[in-house]
Amino acid sequence: MYIGIGIVAVIVLWLIFAYNGLVRGKQRIHEAWSDIEVQLKRRYDLIPNVVSTVKGYATHESKTMESVIQARAAAMGAKTNDEKAKAENMLSSTLKTLFAVAEAYPDLKANQNFLALQQELSDTENKIQAARRFYNGNVRDYNIKVQTFPTNLIASNFGFKKEEFFDMDEGEKAVPQVTF
Repeated sequence: MYIGIGIVAVIVLWLIFAYNGLVRGKQRIHEAWSDIEVQLKRRYDLIPNVVSTVKGYATHESKTMESVIQARAAAMGAKTNDEKAKAENMLSSTLKTLFAVAEAYPDLKANQNFLALQQELSDTENKIQAARRFYNGNVRDYNIKVQTFPTNLIASNFGFKKEEFFDMDEGEKAVPQVTF
């Protein structure tokens, strides 16, 4: 009889620990996503300053600036994590194009305000990459729990679903092409 009670107690304890581990994993993912959003907000705040500085020097590059503004608006308006990831990848790509355009303007490259904004934006991009790695690491750990036996039995019964990584798309991996 004591052996039966002991076995039931071990099973119940395991269920509690497994469920709580899944909850902890889910919360870590939310925390990591929040870290990404903080850095994205910082980038959104910097972009109008960069665009207005570049406009002063490169007035005939309006198409590039318009694409940056549109990509920023799309990223800010994205609702789901998947939409956000795609919009952010597009924004990163347009920012690379903007900085590639700036290379053709020596006066702009020498402007202290532009250099400071470029450095701050570069620092923010690095922080976004670090936050993205942290997020993806948490997603990996959580997904392993959700998909491996026997934790997957608890995950499926309590509605824990696999999460998506915040991946870099092929457009972001490519070097921007700039023609004059």
